[in-house]
Amino acid sequence: MIILYHNKSKIISIVSKVEIDSSNEINKNIISVLLDFADRFDDEIIVWCHENERENLNIDEVESLFHHKKLLLSYDYSENNYFDRRLGYVEDSNFVNVKKKIKYPTWLMSSKVGAIHTSVLKACKINLKEETNFDYFLNSFAKRAMQFGLLCYSEPKLLKKISKLNLTKEASLSELFKFTKQHYKMRWIFLLFLNIFLFEKKVPLYPFLQSLFYRQRSFNPDNLNKILINSNKKIIDVGTIDVLIPTIGRDEYLLNVLNNLSSQTYLPKNVIIIEQNPEKNGVSSLDFLKNKSWPFQIKHHFTNQTGACNARNIGLQYVESEFTFFADDDIVFENDLIEKAMLSLQETGNEIILVACLLKEQPLQVQEAKQFNYFGAGHAFVKSSCFTDLKFNTAYEFGFGEDDDFGMQMRYKGYDILYISTSRITHLKAPIGGFRTKPILKWHSDIIQPKPSPTVMLFRLLYNTKEQINSYKVTLFFKNLNGQFLKNPFGYIKLFSEKWNRSLFWANELNR
Repeated sequence: MIILYHNKSKIISIVSKVEIDSSNEINKNIISVLLDFADRFDDEIIVWCHENERENLNIDEVESLFHHKKLLLSYDYSENNYFDRRLGYVEDSNFVNVKKKIKYPTWLMSSKVGAIHTSVLKACKINLKEETNFDYFLNSFAKRAMQFGLLCYSEPKLLKKISKLNLTKEASLSELFKFTKQHYKMRWIFLLFLNIFLFEKKVPLYPFLQSLFYRQRSFNPDNLNKILINSNKKIIDVGTIDVLIPTIGRDEYLLNVLNNLSSQTYLPKNVIIIEQNPEKNGVSSLDFLKNKSWPFQIKHHFTNQTGACNARNIGLQYVESEFTFFADDDIVFENDLIEKAMLSLQETGNEIILVACLLKEQPLQVQEAKQFNYFGAGHAFVKSSCFTDLKFNTAYEFGFGEDDDFGMQMRYKGYDILYISTSRITHLKAPIGGFRTKPILKWHSDIIQPKPSPTVMLFRLLYNTKEQINSYKVTLFFKNLNGQFLKNPFGYIKLFSEKWNRSLFWANELNR
């Protein structure tokens, strides 16, 4: 391990377990030294730390945090990041509203303290260049590399305690426009300009014009992809797994899923089936659960109450194994799905993985394991301890967003979600089953119908920043433009605002 102490731009001192003549590096640009050390040392963890945090650096914890090499960690305990709240005008993901008290997946990096393995730096060196701003360099690196499988986190364990020092120097508006131009599609600098004008009553003309002269930064992941994730963290103990399946009116499809599970090379211990039938005097139609012999225990619960949130919450109470496979009742998969999933859990050292879930006509694009913005309750393998005391939020019932909400609840407990494409689940989108009568939602009788859906709005209110919500409003406005706008623009804007306000109203009602 090599520790570079710096003053945000220059090297102040170097401490290392390996013998280094560091006299030539003192007062050099820290980025230059980082890139140089990537070539000089093949198998070392490089730590950077601001000189004011020297005594606060948790040196003993660093090596254990690197349970595999393909990691980029940093931490800034202050409320703000290098890119301030206005980043929400261009970034819509769940990665930017960072929770500082827990390990949180994010590409927002800090020069305050951080660490990376030299093999990763060396693999990515072709995409990096020396520059004067260390924070900008780190954020640019992480933003590009994260989408190709570099696992990036805000990690509070890098420091022993939360300091009262606030060293965070926020990026200027010009730097935000520059970053937007270099890392997003062209249209986002126009939207950033528009959002700042609409919501902050400012006209950032100079930063906008200046950004037009920057080129978009690229990233070649070929060398990074050669670094395999091989975690030394023990993620599997007993290795048992349950399968949780809510179902309604899809008997034949469910039977096929059970047959798929029966032929698995790695058998589940229990298959939990929550059968819903909205008929008042309805009874179970799943005779094959008892009439056929299964190589696992069937836990069957029948209910007349419909709704995926309620069904899955019932199912969570039956889980007893170390891991849980959240599945749908209309999927098809190979007989080594669970075996490969368990292998991926161990290799990544991550508690939650999503397997590729595609429609029949969609080809599988094999990618490196990477951090994923969403959670899907039909193709997820999760260590059961991750959702202890959690439930699917029934405010989303019969709407959209309950899967992602459940994923965010687990993120807020310090867990990450990885997407794995070594296996494929085919989602048949069965035409039968589902709701036999269309559920009547509270807002269906409104004269002005809410838009977006109140459940979509609810998710954003719970997990997005104010700037992300405002930007979503603007993009939604443009996506729904039609001929009516040209005929009566003021009437169109008024109606859009009324629909948005009704959505806000009902989202707050649901949240109660």
